[in-house]
Amino acid sequence: MITRQRLATGMCALLVAMTAGIAFPAAAVAGEPTGETAPQVDLVLDVSGSMRTADIDGGTRMAAAKQAFNEVLDATPEEVQLGIRTLGANYPGDDQKTGCKDTAQLYPVSTLDRTEAKTAVATLSPTGWTPIGPALLKAADDFADSDGSKRIVLISDGEDTCAPLDPCEVAREIAAKGIGLTIDTLGLVPNSKMRQQLSCIAEATGGTYTSVEHTDELADKVNQLVDRAADPVVTPVATEGAEACAKAPTLKSGLYTDREEFGKQRWYRVDVDPGQELRASVSVAADRSVNPDYGVLLRAVTVHGREIVRGETAGNGRTDAVSTGLRYPKAESDEDEAPAETVCLQVTNSYSAASGVKTTPGLPLELTVDVVDGPSSAGDVASFGLGRGWWLLGALILTGFLAGLIWGWLSRWRLAIWRTN
Repeated sequence: MITRQRLATGMCALLVAMTAGIAFPAAAVAGEPTGETAPQVDLVLDVSGSMRTADIDGGTRMAAAKQAFNEVLDATPEEVQLGIRTLGANYPGDDQKTGCKDTAQLYPVSTLDRTEAKTAVATLSPTGWTPIGPALLKAADDFADSDGSKRIVLISDGEDTCAPLDPCEVAREIAAKGIGLTIDTLGLVPNSKMRQQLSCIAEATGGTYTSVEHTDELADKVNQLVDRAADPVVTPVATEGAEACAKAPTLKSGLYTDREEFGKQRWYRVDVDPGQELRASVSVAADRSVNPDYGVLLRAVTVHGREIVRGETAGNGRTDAVSTGLRYPKAESDEDEAPAETVCLQVTNSYSAASGVKTTPGLPLELTVDVVDGPSSAGDVASFGLGRGWWLLGALILTGFLAGLIWGWLSRWRLAIWRTN
């Protein structure tokens, strides 16, 4: 039986091991926020002609947006760097080519001067086209190169008018860059086509979509998204798996993001020392229309191709993402300085694209790798599992044995009395 001190130590170790992204004093783990860089938010506002429509609480959509922006600017946390970009604010003409270039940075993503930002918003007047795709491309370049969280909040009252540039494809391309940029979308008095497009944009980058029909709803939701940017988050580190283990990148403990083609596989390498345990999990998301019945397989194999352990899962079209995981404890070695074992992780998916759906870029993949200290001995595992439960188990066995003896004696006594009578 282990001592209370060893039990407490084991509990602490398990809690630390099960929590992904925990910081170490000496260095930051891959995919972990350092807290040294400010979060950045770019508010992208549709200022197209349709924003003149008066159907939000008796006022125009533009008036509702301005009021919401003023409230958001007042409530923005000091640590958040905020910017404002417009689309359709400057060109009133009928030339689509010119109208689809109409996006401008109204206020740069930087430390917020509330008075200056409010003054800039007050000058806006509904004008032109709805170039959502071009605006997102430009907005992705508005951010400073840093490790802090990056978030675009798109507010629009209509679908994009700049085909063939599909804003949903633009969002997928942005996500494929691996820069950790999230796009949240808000639809003002949406129709079904607009809702579908804005939902697709958000889903492609792990963001959210919200429909809004009242001024207070708009202000509340934008405030929530800006506040969320200030919360500590784990930003996945972009990596690129290989087609074979021999060429795969070697990963440390952390959270990683990649793209995997339909029906293909990606390989990664992890070094595991004797006495350590590898815990890995993977999620693959369908960010576009796919055929039902698909699956994801995660395998751990040796460098020579022998399978160690696997995890697999299947989906039927009712979920946007499927996940699976595995654990591999590396036994301790009698050698003082035994070398680490290189474990190859293979991620395979069986997704297939629906008819007419583009297959590039690949599907978003998120991989968690955690290499922790394993249990020191089999005795520790057993003791940690039952602890003082052994006493209870022994008591139950003894009680059952005694009850059986008593019941047997009573049965023989009653049978003897029956035969005598």
